[in-house]
Amino acid sequence: MRHSVIKGKFRRNEPALITTLHYIDPTLYEMTSLMGFDAIWMDLEHHQYSVETAANLMRAARVGVSDIVARPAKGEFMRMGRLLEAGAQGIMYPRCESAAEAAEVVRWGKFAPLGERGVDGANADAPYCSAPMKTYLQKANEETLLIVQIESPRALDEVEAIARVPGVDVLMLGPADLSVLSGVPYEFDHAAMIQARRRIAAAAKGAGIQWGTTSPTVEHSRTLIEEGARFICHGADIVFIKRALEQVQQQYAALGFSFDNRLGAMAAELQSHA
Repeated sequence: MRHSVIKGKFRRNEPALITTLHYIDPTLYEMTSLMGFDAIWMDLEHHQYSVETAANLMRAARVGVSDIVARPAKGEFMRMGRLLEAGAQGIMYPRCESAAEAAEVVRWGKFAPLGERGVDGANADAPYCSAPMKTYLQKANEETLLIVQIESPRALDEVEAIARVPGVDVLMLGPADLSVLSGVPYEFDHAAMIQARRRIAAAAKGAGIQWGTTSPTVEHSRTLIEEGARFICHGADIVFIKRALEQVQQQYAALGFSFDNRLGAMAAELQSHA
């Protein structure tokens, strides 16, 4: 059981920086982990690859230092357990709506006496039948990070109770879903969204746990840290690559090159209907 980089930073009251990788090339996981990012967010809620593929990506990341924070879909408790067995240090659970659901996350994510996670020991987390099992069970409970996402008005109404569930480590504001379900789609600076962020921060502080969210810029991250956030998610490989390709096009357009940019055309058409 590897020590969690994120939990280590939490113990020192330091912010952790998490970046998202969507592509399934193990080289990318290896490189990112070797570069020393605190964690890689592996999203299996919105992407289609298997637990087997996820395990191979985690294996590549283990040559470096990054935690893997894996997000299954809502209610995928069995899949959650397999992701932990494959070596994920953390689980990000989406669309948590109540304290009862948060307690289910803990039940499936922690071993007894904190939960009822099934014991194996033959996978990467133990690792491979090599750890003294009593010590492993204790360390796994200490180092496994459980993040519950607050992504709906219903969840926001329950956030104080969710925060008090023993075993929950982080409350994470999911701004996209919350804004859409609150009737202010992608208006992240809307007063309702700022109020939601502050309520989540207060709930986490009151329960003695951490909170965080996604952040588009360094300046926004600074604001979040000043507000007490310690779980900062910034960037994604697909965004990095798209921006780099756009930069190439801009630079070479000055030399007279032109591009049949279908992606740009689709975006412009959607914008014209906004």
